[in-house]
Amino acid sequence: MLSSAHHRVEPVAFKEWALVCEALGSGDQSLLLRKGGLAEGKEGFGFEHSEFFLFPTWFHGQIEKIRTHRASAVLQEAPEVLNLEYMASIEWNDFITDRNKLTRLASFHILEESVIEERFNYIDKHQKNIPGIHVAFVRVYRLDVPLQLTMEKRFGGCRSWIQLPKVTIGTSVSVLSDEEHGKRRIILEKALA
Repeated sequence: MLSSAHHRVEPVAFKEWALVCEALGSGDQSLLLRKGGLAEGKEGFGFEHSEFFLFPTWFHGQIEKIRTHRASAVLQEAPEVLNLEYMASIEWNDFITDRNKLTRLASFHILEESVIEERFNYIDKHQKNIPGIHVAFVRVYRLDVPLQLTMEKRFGGCRSWIQLPKVTIGTSVSVLSDEEHGKRRIILEKALA
C-alpha cells in the first residue's frame, strides 16, 4: 500500500545530485550520504531539518560517480526553471565512523565505492579530523504538483541547505509502499547492528 500525506514542510531544500534525486524518487535509493559543503558554516554539516524538498544539482561528472547507469535527461545544465518533484522525511540519521558498516549499506544507494571512500576520508575541520560520513535513512514522497522555482544565484555554491520562498503543496505519495519501506528499515537495522 502506498502512503499519501499532506505535509507542512518548511520552505527548505536539500541540494543533491540530480541522479541521486532521481534514484530517491524512483525508490532505488533510501539513504542520503553527506560529508558537507564548503559553505556549511562554523558548525559544519548536519541534517538540520527532518522534512525538506530535494533540490537536484547538475554537473557533468555525475554519471561516472554512480553505480547504476540509468541516467536520463537529467544530465544537463541546470534549467532556468527547476521542478522540485520530491520531498523527504528523515527517519534516522547518524555520523558513521565504522567503514565496514558503510560497506554493508551499499544496497541502499547508487554511489560508486570511490565516492563513499572520498567522502568518508575527507577531513572536515568541523569533524575534529575524524573520518566518517553523515547518513540519513529517508522516506521519499512524490509531490502531486511539482514546485516550480526560477533558478537564482543564491541557490548555487557548496552548501547543502537552501531556504526557499514560502511554498504551498498539495498531497504527496510515498515512492515506496509501506511494506517495502518497512523491509528496508529492518535490513538497515541489521546492517548497522
